[in-house]
Amino acid sequence: MQVIDPGSPIPLYYQLKTLLLEDIVSGAYPPGERLPTEHELCEIYGISRTPARRALTELANEGVILRARRRGTTVNPHWVPRHAGRDELRLVITDAEWADRIRSGPPDQPAVNVAVVGYAEMRHALTSAVAEGRAPDLALIDEVWIADFADAGFLLPLDELDPSWVRREFERDFVAAFVAGRRVDGHVYAVPEELNVGGLWCRRDMLDAASSTVPKTWEELSDLALRLKPLMRSNQRVLAMPGGHRAEETSTYCLLTVLASNGASVINGGVSLDSGAAVEALRFLRSFVEAELMAAEVVTYSWTRCPQLLGSGRVAMTIGGSYEAEMIADAAGITLEQVPEHFVFAPFPGGPRGAPATLAGGMAYVIFRQTSDPAGALRLLEHIVTTERLAERAHGRPAIPPRRSAIDLLSEESPFMQQAAALFETAVIRPGLPDYHLVSTQLQNMLEAVLTGRHGPAAAAERTAEIVAAITGLAVEH
Repeated sequence: MQVIDPGSPIPLYYQLKTLLLEDIVSGAYPPGERLPTEHELCEIYGISRTPARRALTELANEGVILRARRRGTTVNPHWVPRHAGRDELRLVITDAEWADRIRSGPPDQPAVNVAVVGYAEMRHALTSAVAEGRAPDLALIDEVWIADFADAGFLLPLDELDPSWVRREFERDFVAAFVAGRRVDGHVYAVPEELNVGGLWCRRDMLDAASSTVPKTWEELSDLALRLKPLMRSNQRVLAMPGGHRAEETSTYCLLTVLASNGASVINGGVSLDSGAAVEALRFLRSFVEAELMAAEVVTYSWTRCPQLLGSGRVAMTIGGSYEAEMIADAAGITLEQVPEHFVFAPFPGGPRGAPATLAGGMAYVIFRQTSDPAGALRLLEHIVTTERLAERAHGRPAIPPRRSAIDLLSEESPFMQQAAALFETAVIRPGLPDYHLVSTQLQNMLEAVLTGRHGPAAAAERTAEIVAAITGLAVEH
């Protein structure tokens, strides 16, 4: 085994990076193979975690390796150049288990080379691959990135590749909130794989203890929270939500759900965030912290923290998404099928200017313009999103298939599916902006500032509206 020389003028991290790269090129770590962890590398080469971490970080930034939650670090199967004369379609997704099932594409199709990338690294991995001319043929991305990627010229319009399929299946059978809301300049660039909605989770035992039903208005929610407060332990709170940067897009997702419940939005022609309805929503959230019904430390929560707290009984209610059902079940020690027996998922209660609201989101397949086989990529996409495949994908999971026909197949066996799918009819979606990821960061800043009391709701909304206007080029609507 090659060794690292501590006395060399070459930095330790660079020596390790070079050794790992040589092992990958030589085939010691073949495509898709898991690499040693940081801790294991430290033991193997006798170095500290700092150079080990930097070596892996640089290899990840260069697209040589991939990182995925629960899967660890693996060699990127797409980093190796395509073999001349070998037909192959390259797909990037986030789920290793589904990757194993999807590798068998439609009959008479090229082999499918699947790379699994963690959600947190997905955007960077794809934009870097495009910049280096090695974009995959297809990828499963957050649907809110569609406008950004299409505007940048990364994607092929699907309605130009197969207009008859778009008219016959996509427009007729897929959930209307996605079909109507995710066109870019009139074109269809993506097909959803799964959908979820944002709303309010409640523990049924706590509702029973307070002799209450699920709240339908802000006033009812506040009243319920005050009645539940004496029932909680001193170190517990009634309500929780992801409230800052650590939860990333989940914080934005939940904030937009609350804004929608009062008829407020971020973009409505212009930047409409600086409005009385939005300020009221922020003030409402802050009131839970002031009344010690929600901890200000929610700004430090990861996106998994709230479902864990709810499932373990340490909070009575959370603002979150339908996709959290599995984590809630794990924390509660029950099966996914038992979740509706112990928990209620409902629209977020309506404010004085709005009505109970949900926010729809999910992941969607796109085809990259750099593909050398657009027709083959489209056939693979259409094969993946048939009614039967989408129903198979959603089976036993909290995600909801985006086709009405697939929902119908699963509804009888899944009470949770019935409950969540019904909420799509009134769901709103996140704004389809080319620079949405930048806007989302500013919304997280605003939420943190309000929940911690660093800025008042009105000042925070006004400041954020001005920044969003500068990012998007849209005028602020007062």
